[in-house]
Amino acid sequence: MPRNNKPTKKTNKPTPNKGAPKSKTKRSVKSSLINYLRSHATEPFNYKQMADLLQIRSNTEKTALIEALEDLLEEGALEEIKRGKYKSLAYSQYAEGRVDMTKSGSAYIIVDGVEEDIYIAPSKMKGAFQGDTVKILLYARSKSRRPEGEVVEIVTRKKEQFTGILQVSEKFAFLVPDSKKVPVDIFIPIGRLNGAKNGEKVLAKVLEWATEGSKSPIGEVIKIFGKPGEHSTEMNAIIAEFDLPEEFPPLVEKEAEAISKDITEAEIAKRWDFRGIPTFTIDPADAKDFDDALSIRKTASGHWEIGIHIADVSHYVKEKTQLDKEALERGTSVYLVDRVIPMLPENLSNNLCSLRPNEDKLCFSVVVTLDENANIKKEWYGRTVICSQKRFAYEEAQQVLETGEGIYVTELLTLNKLAYKLREKKFAQGAISFETEEVKFTLDENGKPTGVYKKVRQDAHKLIEDFMLLANRKVAEFIFLKDKELHDRPFVYRVHDTPNEEKLESFAKVAARFGHKLDFTTSRNVASSMNKLLEEVEGKPEQNIIQNLAIRTMPKAFYTTHKSSHYGLAFDYYTHFTSPIRRYPDVIAHRLLAYYLEGKKGIDQDYIETQAKHSSEMEVRAAEAERASIKFKQVEYMQDKVGEVFEGLISGVTNWGVYVEIIENKCEGMVRMSSLDDDYYVLDEGQYIIRGTNTGKMYQLGDVVHVKVIEANLQQRTIDFEFAD
Repeated sequence: MPRNNKPTKKTNKPTPNKGAPKSKTKRSVKSSLINYLRSHATEPFNYKQMADLLQIRSNTEKTALIEALEDLLEEGALEEIKRGKYKSLAYSQYAEGRVDMTKSGSAYIIVDGVEEDIYIAPSKMKGAFQGDTVKILLYARSKSRRPEGEVVEIVTRKKEQFTGILQVSEKFAFLVPDSKKVPVDIFIPIGRLNGAKNGEKVLAKVLEWATEGSKSPIGEVIKIFGKPGEHSTEMNAIIAEFDLPEEFPPLVEKEAEAISKDITEAEIAKRWDFRGIPTFTIDPADAKDFDDALSIRKTASGHWEIGIHIADVSHYVKEKTQLDKEALERGTSVYLVDRVIPMLPENLSNNLCSLRPNEDKLCFSVVVTLDENANIKKEWYGRTVICSQKRFAYEEAQQVLETGEGIYVTELLTLNKLAYKLREKKFAQGAISFETEEVKFTLDENGKPTGVYKKVRQDAHKLIEDFMLLANRKVAEFIFLKDKELHDRPFVYRVHDTPNEEKLESFAKVAARFGHKLDFTTSRNVASSMNKLLEEVEGKPEQNIIQNLAIRTMPKAFYTTHKSSHYGLAFDYYTHFTSPIRRYPDVIAHRLLAYYLEGKKGIDQDYIETQAKHSSEMEVRAAEAERASIKFKQVEYMQDKVGEVFEGLISGVTNWGVYVEIIENKCEGMVRMSSLDDDYYVLDEGQYIIRGTNTGKMYQLGDVVHVKVIEANLQQRTIDFEFAD
């Protein structure tokens, strides 16, 4: 064939052999050719080789092959590297990304800058594990197919230590990993057990990763947690499973202890002095670190000067010290059911930087002057010194708001009135009101859950939240808008992208099943319809399902130096500034704002972007660990409920079972598909339904059902139900 863009068409095409069996069509030949190219993407071939491989025999089939080659050349999937010799183009694109495993052993590769994740079949994983960075070969993709590929190289391993249950036989052992996202067991030689016994929960380190010819990595036991199901065993295993740090390195503790608690007059002279102005904190009753406070006073013009005071962590934690490096590595504090794993050592988090009552404290503040309608008349940003006169628990502040009596009643009522105005403006601009139900446990002295309750958000919670949102928004606006000198300078933003249209459509179908109609024709309509729906379902059985599905419809927020809006809050400019004791991005924001207020320049944006990306990853890790600890306690709580029947809501449907959330205590379990023996059920994924093929009986998302507790498995952190209807 000549060297041009496509094979030359013959004027006298072969005629079909009428006596032969049914010939392959162009469509089937092209499909076979595509399948070959997917697994041999880098190999060149000629027409004859392909004809032999695909067993092309008749003249009609030869014509079909020629036309299939023509199509692939025109589509840009092939190139003619020399006369009559072809090589895949669309099938030889490479990319690098992070592995996100599924329970089935397949994975999706998250590639920066690529909107859709790349699907990898289990047989194409090449031994990659959850979180690994891999190089993948992208397959050609038709419009109707998801992007797919295969792993060709493991660039870096995310982790090499795994928790699980040890299964020991006479000559060898295996670690069965706790994580459902680890696709294989880990082989442990008998000589590498290091004292661990059969059935114990342990931590193993991989010594040798699986090769092409072997399925299991080889490892050794490096830590024994103890008997599965016990509180200390499981909580320590969760800490190890998510690579959470248990202690601060001695050098970090030494640096923290060496920081002076004294505040000099020279330091105070550099700051706006708010001591003597009504100032207080509002936090959970059991909180130990108070990183924000509010001050309020009336101005001569009749407006309200509100000080949003945030602990000045960056004054104490100097950049690139061991203390700072450890805080960056941790990225965030982690709140497990029974403990907090802090970002900063206790001398800072609970002492120097905690805005405790009746103590002078250094802060970084946003001070705004508001009129009666919460319109901003004046704003200021800078370092301050405060002295909080009162430490309110949320319940105390709520009582003052409800009764109109108590200390600082005028100040609290005024702040609450202004907070309502701020909230109204936020929703009018298109913010979405997500009021999720948070599960809390009552634990006995041994850590065993004796009760489950739902945390209620009242005006006292919302008051604090609205002023913290105001501070975060105004700092980001100040950097990007108020000062042209700052406009193009690097900063760390909290970004939340617009939702995917397909996800919105799926969500609308689910909402319609409950009788709710949504209008997603414009971005503003999305927010107003979503808010109306969330208001309508409040207090109804389907509330939690609708709220959780609404949240899943939204993209995940993340940190970046590239300015973009926060869709869920309807803020064009947003950062995290108000929790530097427990979030490292807030420390970055403090440093950068101070740096720019001093008129300095020369920040390395790539360096800040790296910190922002790492902080996003640590935030995800913390959320996953927190969910794992909650799930463990839910299972533990349900252990003595085996045999009991509860009313629940179907919260998810899959090929392997139906998830049901108990209405009374929010514990979620599964009715396994294998237990549904009255019919053969098939999943309708788009409609969130499983349907019996013979009876037509349906179980769909949001249905109210009754379930009996069959098993609560602490080792696997699972609850099994069966339908009791």
